[in-house]
Formats: sequence, C-alpha cells, structure tokens
Amino acid sequence: MTEAPITAQIERPAHQVRAIGAAIEAWGSADGSSRRPDLPWRHTRDPWAVLVSEMLAQQTQLSRVVPAYRRVLAEFPTPAVCAAAPLGDVLRAWEGMGYNRRAKYLHAAAQVIVAEHGGVVPDELAALLALPGVGPYTARAVLAFAFEREFGVVDTNAGRVIARSVAGRPVRPAEAQGLVDAMVPPGLAWSFGQALLDLGATVCTARSPDCRACPVVRRCRWMTAGGQDPDPAKGSAGVSTSQTRFIGSDREGRGRLMSALRRGPVVTVELAGAAGWPDDPGRASSVADGLVGEGLALRDGRGTLRLP
Repeated sequence: MTEAPITAQIERPAHQVRAIGAAIEAWGSADGSSRRPDLPWRHTRDPWAVLVSEMLAQQTQLSRVVPAYRRVLAEFPTPAVCAAAPLGDVLRAWEGMGYNRRAKYLHAAAQVIVAEHGGVVPDELAALLALPGVGPYTARAVLAFAFEREFGVVDTNAGRVIARSVAGRPVRPAEAQGLVDAMVPPGLAWSFGQALLDLGATVCTARSPDCRACPVVRRCRWMTAGGQDPDPAKGSAGVSTSQTRFIGSDREGRGRLMSALRRGPVVTVELAGAAGWPDDPGRASSVADGLVGEGLALRDGRGTLRLP
C-alpha cells in the first residue's frame, strides 16, 4: 500500500519528507560543526541567550549580530537583569542593530518572564508565543535550539529549501510548518534546524543556488522538474521580500536620531540636524513624534528628547 502524502495539498509520501530531513541533518553534521562562520549562540542551550540571539537576528545580517549578542548578554545576562533595567539601557546596548522596537520587545518579554514565569524562559509554545515580540519562528527556535524539542523552524532560508526541494511550488505558512516539522529526525531537532538554516544560507540561496553542493538535489522537486522559472521559493511562507529603499527614508532618519539619543538628550533646535535633515525640521519632528508614540523616546516639557 502506498504511504499517505504528508499533506493533502502536497502529494509527497511521508517517508520521502523524512528522508530529505535526514539527509539535511547528516550534511550539517558531517564535519561536526556549522557550515557557516562560528556563531556564539550555537555553543549554548541557555533559553535566554537563544531568545536574545533570535530577536537580534530578525531582519539583520549575522555579521552585525555577533558583537551585539555578546554586548547585550554581557549587560543583561538573565531576564531578571534585563527586566530591572531602564528601557533606555537596553536601547543603548542595541546600538547598530536597527529595528529598535525589537529592543523594546526584548525588555518587555523579560518583564513578562519575571512576572509570570519566575524569571525562567518558558518551554511551552503557547507561553513563548505570548511573550512580546515573539512570533512563530522565534518561539519554535527557542524550543528547538534551547530545549532541543522536536520543532521545525521556518525562516527565509528554510522557506526556500522547503519550497524548492520538498514541495516544488510556493507553500503557505501552515504547509511549510507542517513539512518542516515532519522533516525533523527524532532526537536531532537542534542539529537538523541548524543544518536547514545553513543549507538555505550557503547553498540554496536566493540567487544562483549551488545545486551541485546540495545534499538533497536528487530529491529536489524543483531540480528534477528542470529548475525552470518561476522559482517556487518566490512568494512562499517565510521567504522575505525586498524592503523599501533605506537611503533617504524616514527609517534612516529614525536611525540617526536614535544614535544621537544614545549619546544624550536632543534639544528641539538640534532635532533636525540629528535626524540628518537640517533643512526639514517638520519631517524630523514627525519622526521624533513616532519614536515618542512607540515608547522609544520621551519628550519633556521643554521639548527635549531623551531615551526612556
């Protein structure tokens, strides 16, 4: 009797999906180390350290994450230390990372961990998802990489591998998550998850994938179908799309203003220059209003802006 497909939408027998997962894990473990440059969070199972690394790494190049990871953990080694610190201190430690809302979320998550979980990062999916700033990927990454639970993780890199090799077409979020969960070899969630992310980052890349180096190329649906356009990774769950232009954007002004605030308060007359728009004080004021509204800055009665 033919084995039932892993999902009704993707007609691929479960044993084939498991075989792809096993091959990816074996590839990642072949030399006993990561295929990517040494990443310090791969040497710990501390749930707080893993959570910090995942929140730092969102939408950020890993080369920038490593020094920030070390800095943030040195200043805030536990959720309790982070929760007790002013938000401004966490924002200062976040320097150079951008997306400063993530620092606010980390601070708020630490406070929830202390208030509701006795200062210990929870090991249940629902509890992790209830933490500020923690979404499906981050929650599952903590479970797989800190607690070594058999959860699959789907980020941009993993999403490409799943769409191309397993499905051969774009996949929706629930499909992608179901497939990657089915791919996890029993007892090997940590090594499989790291290998899957590495495969997408170094081999199954967005542009010019190195299919000759891929451990699952003979099982890859996209390649066995000729590797023709459209690329099934485009539009798939977990696969990011290009961002709007940064240079000249409000995001650039926000970043400049946050950098200035890390050095000290910014008075009203200095606001436009600090944001990089000396001839457009209205735009600078609007960006400052946004930071205040998000709780990333405070404004006193004189209009001086400072970190919380």
